[in-house]
Amino acid sequence: MWLVDSMYVESLNINNYRNYDELFIMFDKNTNILYGDNAQGKTNILESIYMAATTKSHRGSKDREIIKIGEEESHIRLCIKKSDISHRIDMHLRKSKNKGVAIDGLPIRRTTELFGLLNVIFFSPEDLSIIKNGPSERRRFMDMELSQLDKIYLSNLVNYNKVLNQRNKLLKDIAFSPSEQLMQTLDIWDMQLVKYGSLIIKGRKSFIEKINTIISDIHSRLTGGIENIKVCYVPDVDVNDFEEEVRNSRQKDIKYKVTGKGPHKDDLIFLINDNDVRKYGSQGQQRTAALSLKLSEIELVKLVIKDTPVLLLDDVLSELDSNRQNFLINSIGDIQTIVTCTGLEEFINNRMNINKIFKVTDGHVVNEN
Repeated sequence: MWLVDSMYVESLNINNYRNYDELFIMFDKNTNILYGDNAQGKTNILESIYMAATTKSHRGSKDREIIKIGEEESHIRLCIKKSDISHRIDMHLRKSKNKGVAIDGLPIRRTTELFGLLNVIFFSPEDLSIIKNGPSERRRFMDMELSQLDKIYLSNLVNYNKVLNQRNKLLKDIAFSPSEQLMQTLDIWDMQLVKYGSLIIKGRKSFIEKINTIISDIHSRLTGGIENIKVCYVPDVDVNDFEEEVRNSRQKDIKYKVTGKGPHKDDLIFLINDNDVRKYGSQGQQRTAALSLKLSEIELVKLVIKDTPVLLLDDVLSELDSNRQNFLINSIGDIQTIVTCTGLEEFINNRMNINKIFKVTDGHVVNEN
């Protein structure tokens, strides 16, 4: 597969971000290690990069929670190189207003315009639990990757969520004060729900089909050929039945004041040797399946954008045994990786090639190279 000169983060500048007053850091285009004790600010650096690429915190934090205590606003400036062209992302977080974003000095009207400029994959210990956790995390996995790869999907997702919120609000109004006019308005929102929801279902179905063409080989190599894996997309409703399902659940929706049918209820099932790993798999099998999923995500991004994503690894190696550590390290040699850890032992033991090492102590970062 042909790849252009790999996409990478050149530098990060943050002000009043979490526990940082100000930080400027220049990254190597290959492997960067941020090490130090827990609660020193290592993850905050990864979060700010992810935020600049996707407008969202991987933790689900609101903007006001990210701004340093005692301050009213925070800034992120991320300089990246893509197809040998430099770009600058500026993000302005404010406690009382929506965030402001500029690309190469030009403000953008919708933050969704940022998606796809920098493709990042965030891998944290929480991701190792994606199999056994609730379906919302598996939907989030699909949505975040699809939104970076497909702006049409992102637009449909934004529209669907708006319609869903409006429909839920209307259901509450009808429950408290029913009228013919409100019911006619509900008809309009139902049409929109089915329209955008159907497009999301089709997008997710196609995405999982592509993942399955990649994940089986990765998982087979991870397990020495003794396990076969398949990811099954489980839509809450079939596209062809969506309109009827919404109509049939209307009275129930009004009673409970919430939309009960749609892709906001979708899930994924992971089968290992045809058994549901969430129900019947060991913790080791669940972790291996999650690792296979993340590595498949990397390969899919390469395939779709003909470039490499930036990989953010947040203290993941310490959660893996030596075999999985070796497999992960050997799988990421061709992409920029920014890793957090408490010590350097895993990298020394695995003979990982390290290009830059940073020591993080209480919101201060020192380049040790």
